[in-house]
Amino acid sequence: MSSSVVELPRVTGTCPEFLAAAVRGAVRSGGSWQQTADRVAAALRGRLPGPSLLSPEQLAGDPAGYQTHLVHAEPDGSFSIMVMVWRPGQQTSIHDHLAWCVTAVLQGTEYEVVYANRGDHLEAVARNANAAGTVSGFAPPGDIHQVTNIGDTVAVSMHVYGTDITRVASSVRRVYDLPVR
Repeated sequence: MSSSVVELPRVTGTCPEFLAAAVRGAVRSGGSWQQTADRVAAALRGRLPGPSLLSPEQLAGDPAGYQTHLVHAEPDGSFSIMVMVWRPGQQTSIHDHLAWCVTAVLQGTEYEVVYANRGDHLEAVARNANAAGTVSGFAPPGDIHQVTNIGDTVAVSMHVYGTDITRVASSVRRVYDLPVR
């Protein structure tokens, strides 16, 4: 019997200290996951970095699929910051998350479909074209979504997760294959 080994992410980009400090302050204020996501989103609005958190090579993306780059893992495990690079047409599976999440589009436009789980199927309940500068926060339950780069150029987004990605490997809790109606 063979066993598979999951490679845990490591920090591969740079994160300005002002950004980590803003998230840290919002996280340490306590409250529910949704309250934390809302505070982190508010802390990021108006102070988003550019895509230069990554190297030019990382910003080129990969034709095989969207790429994730960990730029910060808080030492106490309370949050992680990732930057994702999406070539035109690349998308996630329909999924939900282990903890709260805040997304911020740094470049391009990402199209998000939000779903409700109706037991035997998923229902699209919101559709958002998120342009550069858009920041949103959400938390389980109610965090089922799929994201697609709908633009003609590379899109870049920053994702702050309420978990330590270096310990859990991914923010995804579950991938959905239910029919969509």
